[in-house]
Amino acid sequence: MSNLLLITIIIPFVGSLFILVFPLKSYVKEVSFLFSIVTFYISLFLWIFFDNSAASFQFVSSFVWLDTINYQISFGIDGISLFFILLTTFLIPLCFLFFWDQNNSQQQDIKYYYSSFLIIEAFIIIVFSTLDLVVFYVFFESVLIPIFYIVGVWGSRDRKVRAGFLFFLYTLFGSLLILLGIILIFIETGTTDYLVLLENQFSLSRQKILWLAFFFFVCC
Repeated sequence: MSNLLLITIIIPFVGSLFILVFPLKSYVKEVSFLFSIVTFYISLFLWIFFDNSAASFQFVSSFVWLDTINYQISFGIDGISLFFILLTTFLIPLCFLFFWDQNNSQQQDIKYYYSSFLIIEAFIIIVFSTLDLVVFYVFFESVLIPIFYIVGVWGSRDRKVRAGFLFFLYTLFGSLLILLGIILIFIETGTTDYLVLLENQFSLSRQKILWLAFFFFVCC
């Protein structure tokens, strides 16, 4: 059961690549919806096997990403992130159903639309499950790329490209404070691993600075 979380992350990635690589023609919607439903189904097992009495992170998986610096990435969930993941995997199929019967003037690009949503789903699940601040920041910002593409191409207004561009810039620059906060944490502790950071004690003044950085990040 320890690999359930990784499977939940991988399935949308596989679905996105499958849609882009194989000539599915008129079955793009069905295949995309199938992958999203499977992801939601697997995420339900996270809920079923989640131990409410445990205070630690569950379904934890760790692996070394960069051998030269021994950089290790960990994934795990607690009670809060569990329900955010369930909400994500539930909403993506609804997005597909909402678009299902709408006329699309760019049928040749429809696979990119559905592929973008599956990429967004995978990135968001990583954001809610990663136990590393750098990975969190990178994938949170990476979500902006497919969102910009969806808004710019399939937006309903005439100024959709400008709207997508402004959204991208606003969110990107608004999150620079959290990047500075992560850098400050790394300088002080030498790590961005959340499991290690739990054992560190920050001064009151440092806590206030970090809280403000994260607070403005959430507001933006």
